[in-house]
Amino acid sequence: MKDDLCDHVWEFHFNKGAPEYWRNLDPFWKGTGPPMRRYFHPDGSQSADPGDKVWGGHECCYLTFTSIVGEDKIREHYVRINRWPRLSVSRKQDWSWELSNHLYSYSSIPDADKEGGTGPLYGVM
Repeated sequence: MKDDLCDHVWEFHFNKGAPEYWRNLDPFWKGTGPPMRRYFHPDGSQSADPGDKVWGGHECCYLTFTSIVGEDKIREHYVRINRWPRLSVSRKQDWSWELSNHLYSYSSIPDADKEGGTGPLYGVM
């Protein structure tokens, strides 16, 4: 849901299927710094941290798609950013979200300390 996208900070990285040029700019592949972060906004835009070498200040818009069949049975659910390949939506084992395709992935940062947050609150049983 759009609210879930906007409610979290997302770590972004390129996957092995992305061109080498982009992987060379990605701290995930190079181990040169913290992961890149992305932010989804309620107006349908997306942004990145200042100084992000990949971002480049371009305009970025996203849409969520859900196709329902019959009695609330979801046939298809994905996110599309600009005209780039669509992102499949899934839950990770820690109950955070993952958006991914063959080129890149987004992972929501677990925030169990926040009311309605996702992921485990580590150290608390």
